[in-house]
Amino acid sequence: MPEERIYKVELLTRVEGEGSFVLRTVGDTVVDARLSIFEAPRFFEAFLRGRTIDEVPDIVARICGICPIAYQMSAVWALESALGYAAPAAIRDLRRLMYCGEWIESHALHVFLLHAPDFLGYPSAVEMAADHRALVERGLAIKRAGNRIIELLGGRAIHPVSVRVGGFSRAPTRRELLALRPELCAGLAEAEQAVAWTASLPCPALELDYTFVALRDDRGRYPLEGGDALVIDGRAPVPLAEFEACFIESQVEHSNALQCRLADGTPYLTGPLARLHHFADRLHPRAQVAAEAVGLATTIRNPYRSIVVRAVEIVHAFAEAIDLIDAYATIEPPCVDLAPRDAVGFGCSEAPRGACWHRYEVRADGTVAAAKIVPPTSQNQARIERDLIGLAPELLALPHAEATHRCEQLIRSYDPCISCATHFLRLDIQRTEAPACDR
Repeated sequence: MPEERIYKVELLTRVEGEGSFVLRTVGDTVVDARLSIFEAPRFFEAFLRGRTIDEVPDIVARICGICPIAYQMSAVWALESALGYAAPAAIRDLRRLMYCGEWIESHALHVFLLHAPDFLGYPSAVEMAADHRALVERGLAIKRAGNRIIELLGGRAIHPVSVRVGGFSRAPTRRELLALRPELCAGLAEAEQAVAWTASLPCPALELDYTFVALRDDRGRYPLEGGDALVIDGRAPVPLAEFEACFIESQVEHSNALQCRLADGTPYLTGPLARLHHFADRLHPRAQVAAEAVGLATTIRNPYRSIVVRAVEIVHAFAEAIDLIDAYATIEPPCVDLAPRDAVGFGCSEAPRGACWHRYEVRADGTVAAAKIVPPTSQNQARIERDLIGLAPELLALPHAEATHRCEQLIRSYDPCISCATHFLRLDIQRTEAPACDR
């Protein structure tokens, strides 16, 4: 009879909470695959009900310590939409600059400290630093440059406080921004070298069939701080207001987190690979040169190669940040007061790990009646399960330790939320003979 194998990944903490993964095969057939998120729900959508519109950016920033700006930008976009306000180009550019800082610090953390050890054969960045000190220091320097942008514009690097509905509580002076320029120029040079380094890493061979979903920037730029629709392979663009008709969240028995799929049940991929696939021609010229230098294709179907795309996006974020600083003129006033009304608004931005969509129902008294937030990791959960199923035939031929490593490396390719990143995965393989058929 065909052999049954159970692959059980415990303490998967590098997602939005704690989780585990179970894969069961009989012979060469996968009969069960579950990505379980078992941490208790965090209830942020419920917390927002009854709070004032002005409180929302500060509350949603607490959803994640690594990408708080993604939640803030999606929220202000949605709330300003509900209130009939279109932020002027100067405010949009300042928000985009702040978002560049988040991409730099988040991508650098992932590339150099969380994913690199998988490629170089170390259990963590601490052990890796003993043999690759310069590499770790490069990553920390790049991350620090991103934090500097956030700290200046947001008031602090973690959970920034200056983002407001209608603008910023304070806008920086041109002199303050120009003071960042030398560090950003140095970071850009380091980032360009990092692209070549990531492209040289030994990468497992794996090709998967993806449906890519990415935000379309309404100003024709590479998707970042806002946009007007989501683009999907082979389908018409979906306006933000129609998200819930085309993207369906559902509760699965084995997870406390909702999974999001297309309306026909298709799991999809959002994040760097999707952005590159749809909008490679909108990358900053410096990022395009870096990508071309390593022969990076515009469509990549190997999830392990996402580390290279993230390095290219770091180059993009540095180069665009410098351009935005060079073009900046002090904004006065930095914020306008908006009159509340009964309305519904929708917003979306591209977090480092994918599209982050928000909907808010607001009342004329300036409070929130209802909120819905669909983070990128929940959108990618079903796709992660599908990827591990695609990896299963290779796992069957690998020794225990190597199979464990390959699963960890694949899951981390998605850069899921890392606020609880204190454990590594453990893979248990139990082999039993399938029961004989009744005669």
